[in-house]
Amino acid sequence: MGMAAPTYYTADMVRALPEDGKRYELVHGELLVTPSPRGLHQLLVSRIVTALTVYLDVHRVGIALVAPADISWGRSDLLVQPDVFVLPPGPIATMEWADARHLLLAVEVLSPSSSRADRFTKRRVYQEQGVPLYWAVDGDARRAEVWTPDAEFPLIEREQLAWRPVGAPRPFILPLAELFRPV
Repeated sequence: MGMAAPTYYTADMVRALPEDGKRYELVHGELLVTPSPRGLHQLLVSRIVTALTVYLDVHRVGIALVAPADISWGRSDLLVQPDVFVLPPGPIATMEWADARHLLLAVEVLSPSSSRADRFTKRRVYQEQGVPLYWAVDGDARRAEVWTPDAEFPLIEREQLAWRPVGAPRPFILPLAELFRPV
């Protein structure tokens, strides 16, 4: 008696799954399922997107958004939902997620249930797709991993997150002491 063949999911199959509070993502046909995040995760996401929005409202080089979002780069075997991401400026009101192929920045806030996928599986996707900068923010350790497309290992940042998008006269700086401040 042989083993059952594994199921390889497609983006359309994932989009058809029920809305049950879980996050469904797809990497090279493998389904990733994570439960709703903790409060600390959501607080950090909120602080990051707020800081990015304030910066981008001044510099107009991108638009900061949060999950849920079906980012697939037009592939049928990929579908990820970065916690926070920045797209080039454009008509968001009429944009379909299938058109979101040029992320300028991707951010994942690590949770116990998603840490492995965010650090390894999804990080590789962001690198393969040429996302210029990826931050894996670890609220428990109060640090972030900074990845670029060609990096073999992350830069571990304990002081600040910095991003210098093309066309911006000054960089975005987010002190980690401010990000991780008590409530």
